[in-house]
Amino acid sequence: METFSSRNLALQAEKKILSRMASKSVANMFLDNTSSEILDELYRVSKLYTKNRAEAQKIIKNLIKVALKISVLYRNDRFSTSDLCLAEDFKRKLHQGAMTALSFYEVDFTFEPGVLIQLLQDCRDILLQLVEKHLTAKSHGRIRHVFDHFANSELLSQLYSPGEPYRPHLQKICQGLNKLIEEGKL
Repeated sequence: METFSSRNLALQAEKKILSRMASKSVANMFLDNTSSEILDELYRVSKLYTKNRAEAQKIIKNLIKVALKISVLYRNDRFSTSDLCLAEDFKRKLHQGAMTALSFYEVDFTFEPGVLIQLLQDCRDILLQLVEKHLTAKSHGRIRHVFDHFANSELLSQLYSPGEPYRPHLQKICQGLNKLIEEGKL
């Protein structure tokens, strides 16, 4: 007997369409203003650090693609109970990472890149486990690309250095993170 499922076909099509359309305008349909502003600042930081507009765009585009695909999977009840436990672990680790990033920003001379790097690597690994059976190897590569970029010791050290050119971007990122935490979204 053939195992055809129109629902699975529709899900694949939706993931493919969103993957092709991952841009700021599409992301704005799915993201709130605060999240969009944080993404804009992450783009600016990436562009400043890599000195490469195309690479910075690719990083943010990959982030958007992965977030949209995970959202589609979640909305279509594709995650098992164990997957949902992993999703909760990811959410807790991401919250911990945001709180740590904020603490390093708010309390002078406390920044330790190794702590943030480990948190970002833990988030990456949990997310890879979550999507292991649901997304392609290409999407797994996108996840690695995004998290490995932001878990770069040199990038983090420059981002947390006092003064220009990174500090204004870090300030806006932290303001956005604070707002998301206060609203219970992170």
